[in-house]
Order: sequence, then structure tokens, then C-alpha cells
Amino acid sequence: MSELVPYGDIERMASAVAKSGLFGIKTPEQAVALMLIAQAEGMHPAIAARDYHVIQGRPALKADAMLARFQSAGGKINWTCYTDEEVTGEFSHAQGGVVTISWTINMARVAGLAGKDNWRNFPRAMLRARCISEGIRTVFPGCVVGTYTPEETESFDNKPVRKMKDMGEVVQNDPATTVTEVVIEEGSKDHSLFVPGAEEAYGAYSNKGEWFEAYLTMIGRITNSTKLNSLQKREKVQGMWDVNGVYLDGLSSIEKARLRSAIVELGGTAEVSTAGAKDERNEPA
Repeated sequence: MSELVPYGDIERMASAVAKSGLFGIKTPEQAVALMLIAQAEGMHPAIAARDYHVIQGRPALKADAMLARFQSAGGKINWTCYTDEEVTGEFSHAQGGVVTISWTINMARVAGLAGKDNWRNFPRAMLRARCISEGIRTVFPGCVVGTYTPEETESFDNKPVRKMKDMGEVVQNDPATTVTEVVIEEGSKDHSLFVPGAEEAYGAYSNKGEWFEAYLTMIGRITNSTKLNSLQKREKVQGMWDVNGVYLDGLSSIEKARLRSAIVELGGTAEVSTAGAKDERNEPA
């Protein structure tokens, strides 16, 4: 794509897509977010409606679109078994080598998936989608980082029962800058989110995707606040980056770049710096 599509045009397209009831996109805001992602990746924003679904509030890249990206990047796939009971494919890429991935109905049953309508009615297609996602992530994750297939996101609700973290009395100040209290999965201590000025973690999550979602929710509430001026918003966005510096240092350069891009989409600045970043939890009172 040679020219950027003006934001006003994206909003009009997003409204039309949402009203159509197609693609699993229910609101103009969801459509705008996906279209901005598509444009950031060098594609026309309308491609987002073709390639993505929104499942349970999460963007999901269709398996065919994921495979097309993989093949466009030089990847190859050879299907060696393709039945309703098993699908096996050999995935290869110059940068990631060769791997053989198999998905069977028995594996789906163990994972608690086989009882769902799509798995009962279209088992081969569902097995194929799982193979595509796992195979591409294994040999060349760069073309799908941060995205899942609809078949994967539909199973994200199969989580252990969560318990609430006791954070004491909640004082409501500015609704635009306050995030709903976070629930924590028992034992999930590896993905903690911190906010400036607090010694303890605000919340902990079961995986990196949930941490990203919570982090960006915070950023969105900051950038949408009507009580903060531009300088205060920049300072708060930078503060979020600084206080979570330990976690951010563990991300890959691609993940950091995507996080910065998402911050920009929410109205923040791409100039989030880690220079001189400090862990406020360790500062003396």
C-alpha cells in the first residue's frame, strides 16, 4: 500500500463493517483497531475485515490468512495426513527449519474441545487450523506474532476458576483513568502488572496476552481522560512503561515494537523510552 488512508475514512469504513454484521466485528471501535493494525502492517485497512475475526473481544487472524502470510514469506507446507481423525503437516522455512505437526481428535478431546459444535461438524477443518497455527509459530513466528486463529480464541474460555485479590477498599477518583479491579489466577505470578506509586502488583495474569490486554487498557484510560492535559498523559504513559521495566525487558524487540504501536493507536506516543527507567517499587519512601 503506497498511501496511508486518512483516519476519517477508516472510521467510515469501520462503521459500515460493524453495521454489516459480518466478520464477527460488532462495534466500530473493534473495526477501527483492526484496520489500524492492518495499515501499520502495510495493508489497506479494509483487509482487516477479510483476514480477521473478533472472538470474545480478541482479534483473531483467520487460519487461511495466517497460512497465506507464511507462504508469502517463503514458508512451505506439505500435508501428509488429512482426515476427520487426524491432520498432519510438514512446515518448513529457511529461518526456522522443518517441523512436523499433528493434531488428532483424541488430542482435541483431551483439551476439552471436541464437544463444541464446530469440532463436531467440521473436525478436519478445525484440526487443520490448529496445525497451521502451531506449525507457523514453531518455524516462523514473525509473521503471526501476537495473533491467534479464531479456533484458538474460542477455547480461551477454558480457564481455571479465578479468585479475587484482596486489595482493600477501592476509592473511585477519575473513571477515565481507573481500571476495574483485576482478578488473578491462583499461582500465576509470572505476568504481574504494576502501576506507578504502588509497591505491590496491581494484578497478575496467566499469560502474556492477558498482561498486554490489561496494560493497554490502562494506557487507553489514560489517553482518553478528560481531566489530564497532554503533558500529564505523556508522563503517565511513560510512568507505566518505567514501573513495568523488569517485565518489558523480558520481551523481544518485535513484541516491544508491537506494544509501542498499540500505544500509538490508543493515542499515546511512540517515544516511550527505557533510558533511565527505574523500578519505583524499590525506591525509598
